[in-house]
Amino acid sequence: MSRSSFADETRASLTAGLVCGAVDLAAAALSNPQIPLQSIFQSVASGWLGAEAYQGGWPSAWLGVVSHFGLMLGIAGAWMMLASLYPILRRQWITAGIVWGAVVWAVMTFAVVPLSASTLGAPDMAGALKGLAVHILAVGLPMAWIGRKMIENDLPDIPADTPASA
Repeated sequence: MSRSSFADETRASLTAGLVCGAVDLAAAALSNPQIPLQSIFQSVASGWLGAEAYQGGWPSAWLGVVSHFGLMLGIAGAWMMLASLYPILRRQWITAGIVWGAVVWAVMTFAVVPLSASTLGAPDMAGALKGLAVHILAVGLPMAWIGRKMIENDLPDIPADTPASA
């Protein structure tokens, strides 16, 4: 099987990073209607600025938005590289997307956020399940689908999630 082109991976990474970044921010806003949008964005900036992010007004909120999209572009780039190297990830995109969303959530929750300056504490069970669901639905699945559609397709014409032996 041929490896997809760098251009395919780059286009897919940019598309997925922007789409999933926007969907993830929208999900954060819609699932937390009691929290002002500015505060949601500032919570991302708090990874850099700590508690001071919440005193920085819209400039710190925009830092959060830019940081969020930067992270999402990196996550998308990693996925597209993996999906290019391992065609089964594109063939089994639904399963792979669910797993990828869970991995992204776990890395963000248990490594990135705790190692940052963020003031966000560990989520309770309900918050953890909500975060996991959002990362699967807003990040993992759309990212895997975009990779399947945009990376040069050297896959046989088989339905998604057909057993690997097919």
